[in-house]
Amino acid sequence: MKYTKVSVQTTTDAVDFISNLFDEIGLEGIQIEDNVPLSEEDKKAMFIDILPELPADEGKATVSSYFDPACFELGQLQRKIEAGLEEIALFVPVGEGTVSFQDTDDKDWLNNWKEFFKPFRVAEDIIIKPTWETLDEQKENDIVIEIDPGIAFGTGSHETTKLCIQSLRKYITPDTELLDVGCGSGILSIIGLKLGAKYAMGTDIDAHALDATKENIKVNAIADEKFDLLAGDIITDEEIQQKVGFKRYPVIVANILADIIIPLSGKIRKHMTEDGIFISSGIIDMKALEVKEALLKNGFTIVEENRMGDWVSFVAK
Repeated sequence: MKYTKVSVQTTTDAVDFISNLFDEIGLEGIQIEDNVPLSEEDKKAMFIDILPELPADEGKATVSSYFDPACFELGQLQRKIEAGLEEIALFVPVGEGTVSFQDTDDKDWLNNWKEFFKPFRVAEDIIIKPTWETLDEQKENDIVIEIDPGIAFGTGSHETTKLCIQSLRKYITPDTELLDVGCGSGILSIIGLKLGAKYAMGTDIDAHALDATKENIKVNAIADEKFDLLAGDIITDEEIQQKVGFKRYPVIVANILADIIIPLSGKIRKHMTEDGIFISSGIIDMKALEVKEALLKNGFTIVEENRMGDWVSFVAK
């Protein structure tokens, strides 16, 4: 379906006013482009670890929205926006205040990324296969994991996931009960079960991740009694902590971000067996020392420090 993009060149001071104007007119889904750095609170709320370097903030911004051209008459829409800008200019500077329209390509923006996600080997005998793809070659002993990540994180192709898989293979036994913190698409839980774990518990705070995990568990024919899923924050939510259980899991994996693993390291020990293993990944190398210090401070011993590209994974007892 084709959409039309409407954009207003303005100032950062006017962004909230124009966003509200768009909402009042009936334009939904606001896109804001500026060079304002995110605060530490913003980064944590958005689960962002590192950011690209931005040009200097000159106080300029672009506010945009996409709409079905059949729903608006362009001339009338432009007049409404320009009238709104005149009113906003009485309170804050709107800068250029220019309004422009652009037609987009006729694409399925929600799903067009799928054409680039093909089956691949994440390990010598583990293949990640998108649910919509066919598998042309397969060895006799291959483990095939069917995945549709939806809009949740986790296709298995990232270095951080590969680091976790390497460790899971080493420490999982037929008696393993696995806890997957921040399970995303459920890929690590599924691989853990396929590698022989008898049970897995996944937790995540993202509703999209929970939906994706449920579907992927079904697609991979995981029996209901072998997997449970909890919605919530295991770091701060006592109810979730109670449901997860204490001193139960010999293997815990968290492929998240350094800034989440650091506080998690102070809470996760109570969910581990005495000789349990904590596998943490998603750690950019510049944050590795902070994570290591947090693990040691919270009573862990570092068993392994593994690296792939710019990413680090710790295995700790």
